[in-house]
Amino acid sequence: MTASASSVSALDDGPLELVIFDCDGVLVDSERISARVGATVLRRLGWQVDETEVLERFLGCSDEYFVTTVEARIGRRLPPGWDTEYAPLYEAAYDAELRAVDGVAEVLDRLHGWGVQTCVASNGSHAKLARNLGRTGLDARLRGRVFSAEDVAAGKPAPDLFLHAAASMGATPCGTVVVEDSPPGVTAARAAGMRCLAYAALTPPFLLSDLGGVPCRSMTQVLDRLGSILSNH
Repeated sequence: MTASASSVSALDDGPLELVIFDCDGVLVDSERISARVGATVLRRLGWQVDETEVLERFLGCSDEYFVTTVEARIGRRLPPGWDTEYAPLYEAAYDAELRAVDGVAEVLDRLHGWGVQTCVASNGSHAKLARNLGRTGLDARLRGRVFSAEDVAAGKPAPDLFLHAAASMGATPCGTVVVEDSPPGVTAARAAGMRCLAYAALTPPFLLSDLGGVPCRSMTQVLDRLGSILSNH
């Protein structure tokens, strides 16, 4: 059986207790904004890189991975607080451009109507999550159910964050479905023993299916998959 076929069959493993959403690229349409600004920052640090390479290298990664990779590439340590200078570039771009991912508000509302719990689990900081969910108007739908890599010893691709989120919500791993858009996120979900719907907006679907995710091209497909799981149990 192929990895893709195996992951599709895994959607029927158990009832639907909880859906965990990644934030960047799944709830908020931030990845291209971040990559564009990130490329500018990296060029100022001495790494000549474009938006496409930033997406390929860093989509869904932890802050620690980003810093370690950059330091190895530019050949020097980044001092504490190095990113303070660049934070206004990101904030201005988010203020001007950030929107909710098309269709995700309907997914959240429908799951609420079905009585299915939802939460957020992201490698981003709590401060960043609060700002971006607030900018897009999604904060009211998820208030009190937001988990960050700051809460655990290791962020994605380790399973710690998803296991922490599920335990906090009173759900079992086998009753949890994760909606992710990056290889580290899919890897973390499967390592946690959870089913994963891979929202393939920027990452090639085959990369996510090879890791055990079930690719979805739109939030309509995500909702259809979740509805099928619920109706089968």
